[in-house]
Amino acid sequence: MESQMIRPGHLTAHQAARVLGVELTGLRSIVHRGQLTRSGGTERQPWYRAADVAALAARRASRAAA
Repeated sequence: MESQMIRPGHLTAHQAARVLGVELTGLRSIVHRGQLTRSGGTERQPWYRAADVAALAARRASRAAA
């Protein structure tokens, strides 16, 4: 649910998935593999640091371009 108050510099799971170009199930896999860690929120509505998501998106883009 995106209506909850979120700390500045953080993204919801939906927002992070959108930035990474994956579905929520793909985001869960990324977290499970340890490529991204939760930074707050709740068990059902986690937050992720925007800087971490951007860095991961850049790494994924550079791998795709190679």
